[in-house]
Amino acid sequence: MWKNLQWKRSCALCYRGCLRTRRRSKSTPHQGKSDLLRKLYQRLRGYASWLPADWRIVVVLDRDDEACIALKQKMEHAAASANLITRSVAGSSSWQIANRIAIEELEAWYFGDWDAVRATYARVSASIPGRTPYRSPDAIEGGTWEAFERVLQSAGYFKGGLRKTEVARELGHRIDPLRNGSPSFARFYQTIVEAIA
Repeated sequence: MWKNLQWKRSCALCYRGCLRTRRRSKSTPHQGKSDLLRKLYQRLRGYASWLPADWRIVVVLDRDDEACIALKQKMEHAAASANLITRSVAGSSSWQIANRIAIEELEAWYFGDWDAVRATYARVSASIPGRTPYRSPDAIEGGTWEAFERVLQSAGYFKGGLRKTEVARELGHRIDPLRNGSPSFARFYQTIVEAIA
């Protein structure tokens, strides 16, 4: 539970920092991905009953080891069953809900903007993005948050374990969406920009 609540807070802090916005947003915690998926239809059905025309819902999940297409189909099915118009169906206009997947985990988005990481944690190596395991942020294998933790720990940070909320708070306002090399972050960012336009 703690890891998932921490991820939710991390994601909210990260995207608020990246957008540099004060627009109101709400994050709803769940007991992990399976809990969110189990409750998604009911929650979306509730939102559909009162959702104003200019409001948007963005659902973000870690892909973890799940097949991306299958996960997206579950999310899309829940939205369609609740009679909400998804971004996948509507395109970039007139959507009510967008389903986004952090591949493999939110920490891939940090690897996508290593300049932001270095500005926050100066002792980490500048050469990390050029190393084979980290060249493609969304393709890091073996657990992205674990890889991020190992890199920071090897530079002397977080010896007692990665504090995800703290990292998100520190990195969120430094991440530059236009230089972030994570394709899943780019899709997420594009969606958020559309949602607040």
